[in-house]
Amino acid sequence: MAVRPITVIGHKALHSPTKKVKEVTDEIRTLVADMYDTMEAADGVGLAANQVGSRLRIFVYDCPVPDGPNARGEVINPVLERLGTPAPVDEEEDGEGCLSVPGEWFPLARHPRARVTGTDLEGNEVVIEGEGLLARCLQHETDHLDGYLYVDRLTARFKSEAREAVKDRGWAADGVLRWDPSSTTADKV
Repeated sequence: MAVRPITVIGHKALHSPTKKVKEVTDEIRTLVADMYDTMEAADGVGLAANQVGSRLRIFVYDCPVPDGPNARGEVINPVLERLGTPAPVDEEEDGEGCLSVPGEWFPLARHPRARVTGTDLEGNEVVIEGEGLLARCLQHETDHLDGYLYVDRLTARFKSEAREAVKDRGWAADGVLRWDPSSTTADKV
């Protein structure tokens, strides 16, 4: 399969809700395979379809979980349930990053548990429930599909720091960028 370029903060695809998948086609199977390759090349734990230029409601994940193999799979048309109450943000423990905001990490309080339901490529129902990093991943990727980046959910202090980081990297001044995780170069879109 192929590694696809990843869109960077500011691209309109990242700020628009995605469309439900009506039928799994060969094109969608190729998209999902490419998303796994892209996520692996970028050393990520999750990737939403709109991060690679598709407006479809799909994400893939390969997330470490304590005392076991990584939780790995794809979810088509995910529906998210946030479970529990977020604790106050812990600046040391609650750092979150994003492949569409590469190189930046900011503290973000998330719900301690999450459940996502949807289907896989074969049309089978999937239910993924997790806590810790997996809960964060499920919330983060579903947010992407709803048109939100994690930086949109930051507290005022960290949102200001995120804006400065985007400005310092030149993304705001130079136009929207994408980067190729197979070569780590960025290009104007």
